[in-house]
Amino acid sequence: MNEIRALRLTPWVTRLIAINGVILLLLSTVFTDPRFFNALMFDPSSFIDRPWTAVTYMFVPGGLAPLVVSSLVLALFGPPVERRLGGRQFGAYYLYCGVGAALLALGLGTFLRVDPFVGASGPAYGVGLAFVLFWPKTRVAIAPLATPFTALTLFAGLAGIDLILGILGRDGIAHLVHLGGAVAGYAFFRLQSIGNRRQPAKPVPTARRAVVTPMRVQEMGGDFRPAVAVGNPTNSTDDDVDLLLDKISRFGMESLTSQERKLLREASERKRREQH
Repeated sequence: MNEIRALRLTPWVTRLIAINGVILLLLSTVFTDPRFFNALMFDPSSFIDRPWTAVTYMFVPGGLAPLVVSSLVLALFGPPVERRLGGRQFGAYYLYCGVGAALLALGLGTFLRVDPFVGASGPAYGVGLAFVLFWPKTRVAIAPLATPFTALTLFAGLAGIDLILGILGRDGIAHLVHLGGAVAGYAFFRLQSIGNRRQPAKPVPTARRAVVTPMRVQEMGGDFRPAVAVGNPTNSTDDDVDLLLDKISRFGMESLTSQERKLLREASERKRREQH
C-alpha cells in the first residue's frame, strides 16, 4: 500500500460513523434532558455503579467538532484496517480500544482528577495505531492539502496535539484518556506478536505422490479369464461353446466380448437347425 485517499468507507466504518452521528442528533433534538447524556458518559468515580458506561461513552460525541475529528480518523485509517482484520474482528478491536481507554481513565483517576467524558477518540486512535503498525510509510492524502503525509507522521501529529492539549488541560476534554485507545491497541498487537513467537512452527507435511505400478496377470488371482480365441464363428467347436458357458457362469453375461456373443448366437442357431 503506497497511498490512501479519503473516503472509501467499509461497512463497519460506515456503521460506526453513522451511529455516532445519529446519537448526537437524538441527544440534541429528542433526548435533550441531561439525564440521558449523564447515563451514557463515563465517570471514573461512579464506574462501579454504572459499568456499562465503559462501552456507551464511545458512541456519544461531545459535540460536532469532536464528531468530525473522530470520523475523519476512522475514515482515513479504518477501511484498510477493517479489510486486513475482517469485519467482526475490526468491530471487536474497536470496542476493545474504547474499553481500554476507559480503564486507563479509571487507573488515572486513582491519583489524578479525571472528569467524566464521552467521545469516540479513544477507539479511533486505536484504529489509527493499527494502521500505522501495518503500513507506517503509506502516504495519506487529505483534501484540500496538496502534499500527502506518511501515516506515521499524520498519526504522530494528531497524537501530539492531543497530548499537548491534555497537558494544558484548559478545554475540559480528556485528551490524555483518548490516547488510551492507542495504548490499548499497542498492547494488543504487542501481546499478539509475543504469542506468535512462542508458538512452535508446525512441521510441513511431505507431499506424497501416488505411484502406479503395472500389475501382472498372475498377480490378479483366479478371477481373471482371458477372452476365448475364436477364428470363424461358423466353425466354432463345442469346446469353444463350453468355454464361453463356463465364463458366463463365473463372471456373468457382461464379461463376454462382442465376438464371443456373436459366437454364442451362431452356435445356438446351429443347434436349433440341427434339432429340426
